[in-house]
Amino acid sequence: MDGNGKRRAKDRRLISRCVAEGSTLFVPVTVVLELEWVLRSSFAFGKGDVLVTLSNLLSAAELSFESERALEVALQLFREGSADFADCLHVALATQAGEQPLWTFDKGTSKISGAHLLAKA
Repeated sequence: MDGNGKRRAKDRRLISRCVAEGSTLFVPVTVVLELEWVLRSSFAFGKGDVLVTLSNLLSAAELSFESERALEVALQLFREGSADFADCLHVALATQAGEQPLWTFDKGTSKISGAHLLAKA
């Protein structure tokens, strides 16, 4: 068994143990952000595949997510618009914190509801 196979076996054992114990694995929001980038850059996932993968993970009973509601909102914004997932997540987190609008120099990000373009001087 190669290194990847050993790692997958360990992953399965960890998840199985969590399921048996009725516990969950915590996933920080930054890990989801990194995962989305890896899916696109290393595995050539398109937007649709990223949406399905992240949605399925959010539905997994074995996982608990930091800022889960903001992640759900970010996925919806990403699904409906043309902005990057990271930008959608930044807007969703700012909204969750009650800090709207999210000010940005990025014209694409400014098109997301809850973001506003900061004019360059």
